[in-house]
Amino acid sequence: MRQMFSGWRLRRAARRHFGWTSLRPVQLSAMKALLRGDDAIVVLPTGGGKSAVYQVPGAVLPGPTIVISPLLALQQDQIAGLTARDDPRLAAVQVNSTQTPKQQAAALAAVGEGRAHFLFVTPEQLADPQRLAEVRRLRPSLVAVDEAHCVSTWGYDFRPDYLQLGHLIRELGRPPVVALTATASPPVRADISGALGLRDPRVVVAGLDRPNLHLAALACTSDEQRWQRLVAWAREQEPPGVVYAPTRAVAEELADRLSRAGIEATAFHAGLATAARHRRYEDFMADRIPVMVATSAFGMGVDKPNIRWVCHVALPDSPDSYLQEIGRAGRDGQPAGTLLLFRPEDMALQRYFAAGAPPRADLVALALTLREGSTSRKALAERTGLVPRKLSQLLTLLEEVGAVTIGPHGALTVPRFAPPAAEAAEQALAAVERQRILRHSRIDMMRQYAETRRCRGRALLGYFGEQFDRECGHCDNCAAPGPDGPGPRSTGSEATGATREGRPSQTTKGPRRQTVQAPTAGTARRPALAEAGASITAPDAVADGDRPFPVSGAVRHPEWGTGTVLAYEKDRVVVLFDTVGYKTLSVRIAHQRGLLTVDGTP
Repeated sequence: MRQMFSGWRLRRAARRHFGWTSLRPVQLSAMKALLRGDDAIVVLPTGGGKSAVYQVPGAVLPGPTIVISPLLALQQDQIAGLTARDDPRLAAVQVNSTQTPKQQAAALAAVGEGRAHFLFVTPEQLADPQRLAEVRRLRPSLVAVDEAHCVSTWGYDFRPDYLQLGHLIRELGRPPVVALTATASPPVRADISGALGLRDPRVVVAGLDRPNLHLAALACTSDEQRWQRLVAWAREQEPPGVVYAPTRAVAEELADRLSRAGIEATAFHAGLATAARHRRYEDFMADRIPVMVATSAFGMGVDKPNIRWVCHVALPDSPDSYLQEIGRAGRDGQPAGTLLLFRPEDMALQRYFAAGAPPRADLVALALTLREGSTSRKALAERTGLVPRKLSQLLTLLEEVGAVTIGPHGALTVPRFAPPAAEAAEQALAAVERQRILRHSRIDMMRQYAETRRCRGRALLGYFGEQFDRECGHCDNCAAPGPDGPGPRSTGSEATGATREGRPSQTTKGPRRQTVQAPTAGTARRPALAEAGASITAPDAVADGDRPFPVSGAVRHPEWGTGTVLAYEKDRVVVLFDTVGYKTLSVRIAHQRGLLTVDGTP
């Protein structure tokens, strides 16, 4: 009865304040959890209605909603959308570093007096103890963390400022929390849950398939062949388009070569001066630049609806970043093309980027410094000489192994039963090694996506744990497979998003949507991704298409230990193991040889 009543309240609020006659089931599921006072993790594609998940409950709950977002431009877009509805319950303000103290005080006063119900802030603002105390006095009813993947060191856009959010939210009185992102694989979702301190969150993952995007990949035997295919693709496609390059030097080189080849292009990367980056970004958004050649720095905040194609000229580091980057194409719902031009040598470059660990001496020195007495990040940075980003990463590792506790107002203290400094460093480095193994497995999954002759849509969605029970119909292998895999037409204009049998390419009606239950808590920092119930014995015989290991269930491998079943792809199963990362196994062989057993024990 209570569930029915909360659903009615939410639907009524959606109609009254937003003019929406209905809510999607996945949205409603998360909204009900928030209205009950529970937490939620919501993974929906851009345009999939993530903002509504906090806006509708925010219009119903008595106290204000605090929205934590990393970019001011994203905040301003959200505020403009709420303000345009001219509804007092949707009035929104922001507090940021570009405002004067008087403007900041006025914004906080508007919320405190009930004239505004949504307050947008950056993580840096909340990290200020005075600002945190001011926001706490507002008695928020809900906290929304946008771009929540930034909290994960395993994600594609990690930001150290996000690491403090779990502690800061507790300081706010611990209202319900909703973490929102467009892309998050199971380990990233688990990291989000652990870092933010979410309590048995409702996890919603849905609609990651984009039927209007044509997925294609081509192997290249040399860099020159890759260049020729890029030029052919760029000439045949309708602008605007984005080329993703692995390094700043490659981005500059390709932009120059494309321009000399008669294709107007500009480079974009973090090495540019701020003014130059801003100018090039604005020119591209205004259609004054037809082709942007960019590194991954061209990321959050890029919400241009008419990007017609995205081409990667090297293997990305993971399906996480790949899905996010190709997702910038076709946001207007019209057909758009994606092409991955890869070489086997790309694996070596990505493994180089994924390698490396902090020096053991730095961890030991920091652990010893912490033992000198309670301190703050600022004081610790002054005493150690560590830059903020590196300090945050080292503190995170030490916190993970119980060598430091972050308390009220960001105070750093050593717990009573903390391991000795040298032991803490060893444990932290072991955690880094586990992370490195997972990163390498993600690179392997990206390679499998690039090389597969099966449905690319199923391969990509399976990585994120969204089960896709049919061929996608909008990749080069499904729409036009030939006897030898993808043919030359994969680079042609006819492969920019059309699907078989004239089915329209629209993002508003995606494939089967799936709600995934929350992970069960395991370690303090990264909870276990899923646990099955009672043990299940697999059948003696396994035919193609059978699924003896439950999706989202726990399995055990004699060498790799425990893992979580993510998805099936015909006769193969994708498993995420705790120690070795992602593995793809033959279902028949795994069963016949007893390589996988369903495990109900934590």
